[in-house]
Amino acid sequence: MSNKVKIDKRDNVYILTINRPEALNALNEEVLTDLNEAIDIVIGDETARAVIITGEGRAFVAGADIGAQAVLDIEGGRKWGQNGSALFRKIEKMDIPVIAAVNGFALGGGCELALACDLITASTKAKFGQPEVGLGIIPGFSGTQRLPRRIGIAKAKELIYTGRMIKAEEAEKIGLVNQVSEPETLISDALALAAEITKNAPLAVKYAKAAVSRGMEVDIDNGIAVENELFAMCFGSEDQKEGMHAFLEKRQADFKNR
Repeated sequence: MSNKVKIDKRDNVYILTINRPEALNALNEEVLTDLNEAIDIVIGDETARAVIITGEGRAFVAGADIGAQAVLDIEGGRKWGQNGSALFRKIEKMDIPVIAAVNGFALGGGCELALACDLITASTKAKFGQPEVGLGIIPGFSGTQRLPRRIGIAKAKELIYTGRMIKAEEAEKIGLVNQVSEPETLISDALALAAEITKNAPLAVKYAKAAVSRGMEVDIDNGIAVENELFAMCFGSEDQKEGMHAFLEKRQADFKNR
């Protein structure tokens, strides 16, 4: 692993920082490899309860490396898109919540990386967009699939077809971003959001994420069935017993993730 992704851990929350500021954190093979390895470290840590992904310098991720893509043929483009999509799907399917702390440009692959996260916090300096059509391509890391799921098909088509870039405030208004922070408080605000999540029963948060994510991929009847099963599974956990007893006894719950 090189130094293209910095790894920090604050209690039970990881902070992964894309670290290629000289290229506005543009995604190339090295960055994707390092990010994949960093994600594996988080997945392998049973104490991890949430992860924050951000960027070094004035960009979150300004897109995929255009120089690296310019020389690709059809097979090369297919492989590049598959590799990026597989990594972002891996992030999306993590058991724990993933928060994007978007500090600057989140364009193309950067916007797609944010979309793979459960929640998006953004600096007032953040800008979002899928400008690929202006380069003769389309979003290739699953942006055409996740953006309409996040903000609705009509607005997603508008942003993808025009390649228009939007500011954090508009991104929040259309439901792309959960909250907007001042640049100097972006990470502390993201950590505060993570803390609101991690104070709860880890298994319950895991099952809630699974219920929402899996339910969005099926019709509502099957989604309700997924929820019913995960709801039932909660009652086989120690955390459910602890949470309810703590409530009845008017004390703070001590969850054990089991």
